[in-house]
Amino acid sequence: MAKVSVLNMEGAQVGEIDLNDAVFGVDVKENLMHKAVVAQLAGARQGTQSAKTRSEVSGGGRKPWRQKGTGHARQGSIRAPQWTGGGMVFAPKPRDYEIKVNKKERALAIKSALTTKVNENKLIVIDNLHFDEIKTKKFVAFMNNIKAQKALIVLAGKDENVEMSAHNVPGVKTALTNTINTYDILKYDTLVLTQDAVNAITEVYA
Repeated sequence: MAKVSVLNMEGAQVGEIDLNDAVFGVDVKENLMHKAVVAQLAGARQGTQSAKTRSEVSGGGRKPWRQKGTGHARQGSIRAPQWTGGGMVFAPKPRDYEIKVNKKERALAIKSALTTKVNENKLIVIDNLHFDEIKTKKFVAFMNNIKAQKALIVLAGKDENVEMSAHNVPGVKTALTNTINTYDILKYDTLVLTQDAVNAITEVYA
């Protein structure tokens, strides 16, 4: 089991925690991480883009001029794609971009991402993260104390003071243990977990 230091909100070490190898020490599956990230980004697409083909634009029912003898190139319709106002050749249509990723693949992708952070020494464990009020300045001071900039902060349960304090800090995102995903874990340079979050994640994915 990997040992990671446990810090307090001032950035001082107050202990150590053993990370379960079944979650934080798996064989990294880069192909599954890639699949999970692609699936999430694809799922975020609206898929509402639409344009008209030549069969859908109005007009153009009559041949603009006779086939031969005019000196012009032959044309069948003023709504063909080469004409201004004509239809598109391969017009985009509303579609669903969803990519299926089964539960076991999704779980293994998350565990691979967590293991990657451990291997890169980019995982920080905090004994307790709580603010008495919503204060961005206090959150920035906390981030400076633990020497983290672009970070994903994972909490075991909802804490409005923490979430709202972090809301306007550039490069920082908060998440709950039941909402973490491969994309966010890899996107942010540092992964910050509370001790309760480590235990909750271990309970779900071990």
